[in-house]
Amino acid sequence: MLGIAAAVLFFIAFLINAAHIATNDVLSSTNFMLIGLAALALHIAGIGSARPARGWGRRH
Repeated sequence: MLGIAAAVLFFIAFLINAAHIATNDVLSSTNFMLIGLAALALHIAGIGSARPARGWGRRH
């Protein structure tokens, strides 16, 4: 779920940057990209998913 949220945030950042929309400092494209990267990092770490992340401790 966080991976989808990251994709949406990256798309919003792209639209803000591509359309040259003037926003305030809080809603800048850089901030959307950073929030998207944080969501992507949480997704990769296994946070917010239904199944646990595969780590070093378990073998399948």
